[in-house]
Amino acid sequence: MLAAAVSCLAERGWAGSTVMVVAERAGVSRGAAQHHFPTREDLFVAAVEYMAEERSRALRALLPPGPSHRAEAVEGLVGLYTGPLFRAALHLWVAAADEEYGDLLRPRVVELEARVGREAHRVAVALLAADESRPGVRETVQGLLDMARGLGLATLLSDDTARRSRVVGQWSALVSRALA
Repeated sequence: MLAAAVSCLAERGWAGSTVMVVAERAGVSRGAAQHHFPTREDLFVAAVEYMAEERSRALRALLPPGPSHRAEAVEGLVGLYTGPLFRAALHLWVAAADEEYGDLLRPRVVELEARVGREAHRVAVALLAADESRPGVRETVQGLLDMARGLGLATLLSDDTARRSRVVGQWSALVSRALA
């Protein structure tokens, strides 16, 4: 059900993603969906959180940490922000900023994004074998994650795979030099 919610949110946006639409996609009744998630907000916040945790876990399992895998780590981290999960999260952000839904959703999304951001930073530090006790290393890792978010935003409007590939290659080189 959570994967179906993320897919709906990524494909249809907030306005097109209802509990009924998600329940149909997941193959469950609306009643069953609402039993587990009493509100639409409950469902989508839980879905984005679950999928973010799953993506982080998969990324950690896929890549061994260390300097020899930094280019792959940068690509994987950028992948966190250029795929359907980030697209779904963006739709949730927009809904949280909207006056109609913001009062209910905003505090939950702000807290969720803080938690997901901390986890992404921890994963990045581990995968890059970054020593944050060195000056500038924390900022380098955070800059990489901020750049990845920007690429995720650009992906919403057009397929910029070729440009993104060049940017990611350059950032991989910069991160490797900064962390060496």
